[in-house]
Parts: sequence; C-alpha cells; structure tokens
Amino acid sequence: MTRRALPLLLLLAASVLALAACGGGSSSSATTQAATGGGSTGGSGGGGSTVKVAADPSGALKYDQTQLTASAGTVTIDFTNMSSVPHNVTIEGNGVSSEGTDTITSSSTSTTVDLQPGTYTFFCSVDSHRAAGMEGTLVVK
Repeated sequence: MTRRALPLLLLLAASVLALAACGGGSSSSATTQAATGGGSTGGSGGGGSTVKVAADPSGALKYDQTQLTASAGTVTIDFTNMSSVPHNVTIEGNGVSSEGTDTITSSSTSTTVDLQPGTYTFFCSVDSHRAAGMEGTLVVK
C-alpha cells in the first residue's frame, strides 16, 4: 500500500508547491479549496472561476456532476480521478474545440481555459467514454 501511495503523495506535494508559487502567498486558501471539492468558486480580478469535477472512483464511465457553472473569463478546471481507469475533462462548444486536462489515473490535475459566456459540453475524450455517457454541460455566465 505504501508503494502505491508514494506517487500520489509526491503529486500532491508538487501541486501544493505549484499553487504556492502561483498564488502569491494565498496557497493555503487555494489548497483548502482544491481539497474540499465544492462546486464553483469565484475568481478574482478580471472574472473567471474554478470548477471542480471528479470521475467516479469505482471506474464507472461517469463524472460526479453533469452540470457545472462558471463565471466568464479564465476558468480553472480541477479534475480528480481516483480510479485506475484513465479519464480526462475536455471542453468544446461556443468556439472552443478540445481544450482540457491531461488524461490521468489515480490522481488530480487542472487546466485553465478562457471562456466566454455560453454553454459548453465537457466530456472524457478517452476511447468511447463520451459515447458511454461520460459528459455534461458547463454553463458560463
């Protein structure tokens, strides 16, 4: 068990360091928000927000949410996949084509995308996961 936990622990530590480097002193707040897994949180400055979504931890081809809301601007997508089945989050629609996270297993990742107000589809682009129903709607206001 310890051998399997070490890579996840190292990834988590690297993520915390990256957040600290980007956050300008508010890293504990950003880390707490990422760990709590809430819906969307308001951004600062020029708009935008953070949305959190996770793949089903049992490996089922579904997300924990199929409806997400974000503020227009720079949107950060925090994605967690604790299953051994590879998944990602890809965004398309309203002028955006195939923007998204890395494909991961048993870890978390994030990406940022500049989004205008409108409706987008988010989905897993791995194999036939989208066709199996691994998708949802992101509304940007």
